[in-house]
Amino acid sequence: MSGIDTPGAASAAPGLLSGAYRTVWRWHFYAGLLVMPFLMLMALTGGLYLFKTEIDGLAYRSLSQVEARAQTASPDRWVAAAEAGTGGKVANVLLPARADEAVRLTVTLPDGDKRTAFVDPHDARLIGTTSFGGVMETVKRLHSLILLGSWANYIVEIVAGWAMILVATGVFLWWPRGRNVGVVSITSADASRRPFWRDLHAVTGLCAGAVIAFLAVTGMPWSAFWGDRYMDYVKDHGLGRPKPPAAASPFAHAEHQDAPVGVGWTMEGMVMPTPDAGRSGGLSAVVASAEAQGLARPYTVSIPTDPTLAYTAARVVQRVEDTRILYVEAATGSVQADVRYGQFGIGAKAFEWGIAVHEGRQYGWLNRYVMLGGCIAVWLLGVSAIVMWWKRRPKGRLAAPVAPPGPRARVAVLAIVLPLAILYPLTGLSLIAAVALDRLVARLRRLASTASA
Repeated sequence: MSGIDTPGAASAAPGLLSGAYRTVWRWHFYAGLLVMPFLMLMALTGGLYLFKTEIDGLAYRSLSQVEARAQTASPDRWVAAAEAGTGGKVANVLLPARADEAVRLTVTLPDGDKRTAFVDPHDARLIGTTSFGGVMETVKRLHSLILLGSWANYIVEIVAGWAMILVATGVFLWWPRGRNVGVVSITSADASRRPFWRDLHAVTGLCAGAVIAFLAVTGMPWSAFWGDRYMDYVKDHGLGRPKPPAAASPFAHAEHQDAPVGVGWTMEGMVMPTPDAGRSGGLSAVVASAEAQGLARPYTVSIPTDPTLAYTAARVVQRVEDTRILYVEAATGSVQADVRYGQFGIGAKAFEWGIAVHEGRQYGWLNRYVMLGGCIAVWLLGVSAIVMWWKRRPKGRLAAPVAPPGPRARVAVLAIVLPLAILYPLTGLSLIAAVALDRLVARLRRLASTASA
């Protein structure tokens, strides 16, 4: 998001400002070089995930559509059909909102792999199975970079931090200086010339910079380091999940296989031991209890492997205000806890709201298309940056902007970058590594120049 070639932008401010401008430009270049490939991948997959429901419906229409009928088979029969057809154990069940939709059951196979089973809720007929989560699960795992390995989750935080650095340095470069006016429109119509791409880059950044920064900030909850530290702070200071009712057991951390799904980030991994062990009622009793409590469909029921834990029924919501989670004792169907959004602390509310807006759910179609615009803008910025670099690069060199001499020119960069580096420690560590590499390359060049002389 820069006006790096706006006529007179650097020359209008001699001395310190010119040096500061070139230094910020240099770090804007490096920030883009480091993270733009990751940002473009995350923008592509994020844009697709905004339309998860539509894509999923098209991909699995033959499995998910059933004939609507008045009668409904017992939920325990759904489980029996899925387990008999796959040879695995059902971990959770998604009850659809409409009578013409199949029930979806996540099944854990003996080898640890997972499948999604589609069962007709009216006659408990197994329609078919797919890989776990289907095509959108793959998109989700690409978006979080988890397909590269669990370590790649740390990259999400680094990329998000550098994305904010890109936006902040871009604003500095665009900002009008003296009589110059920042680029606000595309003045050149010739796409073969660099000014067109410069203007496209600047205008796109100007229009979408705030959305991109918002996506970066609200993407932080998915990061393995900062997200965990934030949640720990929220929990430790009473700003997160509510306390259980006095008559209920305390919340406990679930083993990996028993972590309930669909409960959001605030209640992630939270289970509730029950005073009455046993499963005489099973899923049918839990579903009957959830329906009696008026839990709106669609909702997901998680079935723990530990018989001393309550089942968890979580409503699938668009708006965070509609969040509702029931902890139900399977033996009797009694509700141990009824958790709602209004019971969350202010830190957890902010956390959940940011995620809902990030995913384009909170404010309907407008929210979705604003986020989609941010994803498209990332690609426009990336492509225009590559074209600009290609058109101006010196032969045989990376063509990074030349760093001005003297330490004073680095003050502007530090003022922009240092607060973000402190707020997001992994970004700060990557910044130190980038500075060290830049110094090393500069030193090697001086040594090579001295040797050739």
